[in-house]
Amino acid sequence: MASYNRVILVGNLTRDPELSILPSQTPVVEFGLAMNRRWRGQDGQQREETCFIDCRAYGRQAQTIKQYLSKGRQTLVEGRLQFDRWEGQDGQRRSKHRVIVDRCQFLGSAPSSARGAEAPYGSQAQPQQAAPARQAPAPAPAPQNLPQDNAPPPPNYPEDDFGGGEDIPF
Repeated sequence: MASYNRVILVGNLTRDPELSILPSQTPVVEFGLAMNRRWRGQDGQQREETCFIDCRAYGRQAQTIKQYLSKGRQTLVEGRLQFDRWEGQDGQRRSKHRVIVDRCQFLGSAPSSARGAEAPYGSQAQPQQAAPARQAPAPAPAPQNLPQDNAPPPPNYPEDDFGGGEDIPF
């Protein structure tokens, strides 16, 4: 029998991502994600429940998540479920599911009070300066006193660089 393990979630981070380095020198980041569900019950009352999921990402993606995401940011994660089992300090057996992130997409915009971009491994990030705002060129004035049957010629656009007008195969 075939099996399929794929998860796609959209939610808000419950805490700042925590970056650590494995003995193999692979970066790993862990964070929590909360998803809300709202519905109207049979009694007509509005109901809400929140589902909390732990997530883990590895490699360059882990560094990027640590750099750009913080508590409260909305994100989409895509990955697979993993079941973890361990014995707690009190001797009790514990277990939980977590999502191993294959893809993470940042949604919305960063809050205005968000921290600046941090470079991974504690190195100093250079402050980024905003690019100057570009102004749209003013429209050309309309030609005056042109005869109705003498329309201006179309603009002369440069030739394309795609091999003499051949069809692009996609």
